[in-house]
Amino acid sequence: MKQLWKRNAVVGTILVFVCAAIFLNGKYAEKVDKPTKVLGQSELVSTDGDAAEVSANAEGKDYFASARLTRQQARDSALSLLKEASENDDVDAETASEAAKSIETLASYTLSEAQIENMVTAKGYEDCVVFMSEDGVSVVVSTGEEGLQTEDIARITDIVKQETGLSAESIKIMEVN
Repeated sequence: MKQLWKRNAVVGTILVFVCAAIFLNGKYAEKVDKPTKVLGQSELVSTDGDAAEVSANAEGKDYFASARLTRQQARDSALSLLKEASENDDVDAETASEAAKSIETLASYTLSEAQIENMVTAKGYEDCVVFMSEDGVSVVVSTGEEGLQTEDIARITDIVKQETGLSAESIKIMEVN
């Protein structure tokens, strides 16, 4: 009876952490959908009496680096919990199998995201970050001053469809200037 309780506690804890990671990823994606900071504006900074301009381009690059880091940290924590669960001796075969499938899914998402990001930047876009989930794919792309055109959206959608096999309705493309 005690082993059953321990197994259920481990499985419950893992599910809570995975759900928390998914929830945080969703909350982060909402922030991407509705940015609170207006990119493209400049700010004057004083350095020893001289005025220096902070470019919006640097802010945009910080956004992409921060988004990738946050995504990787969420995945790393979920993966460590899933690995711990699958390697635990007290866990039954079905739970270990589910954990292994979740690990494979996260690894697949990671590879696909990297592939899509590389293909989009290879097409001439400044930078790109991709978020994959069960519901679909969100692509945030930096296009520069000209912005996203219809051709750009079609090109990026085609790249994502080729890599994931998802329909266009499951793909969200957002622009960061």
